[in-house]
Amino acid sequence: QVQLVESGGGLVQSGGSLRLSCAASGTFFRPNATGWYRQYPGGERELFATITSGGSTNYADDVKGRFAISRDNAKNKVYLQMNTLKPEDTAVYYCKAEVTLDSIWRKRYNGWGQGTQVTVSS
Repeated sequence: QVQLVESGGGLVQSGGSLRLSCAASGTFFRPNATGWYRQYPGGERELFATITSGGSTNYADDVKGRFAISRDNAKNKVYLQMNTLKPEDTAVYYCKAEVTLDSIWRKRYNGWGQGTQVTVSS
């Protein structure tokens, strides 16, 4: 069983920073790509940042230059550093990660974390 747990959300003033973490636990062979999503009230989850197992990153235009995704494969963690936060960044933030479960069959698993609330006050 693979579990993903986000942490680091909270309340911050406009212009402030937060660092989110996504930790994978359980038994698996290796982590693969991870993405950060956010969901506004009444909306769907939107992908805005991704990182491959090798560290290549990609961002949506509205967070490019403000957010940075990184990973520590030794700790099975992916981070999201969010700077210059704006009230419109207020949302529930989720990580979605893929792992390879075993080295022989190379079966893959995709899972979601439980989400963490980020609120940016004006």
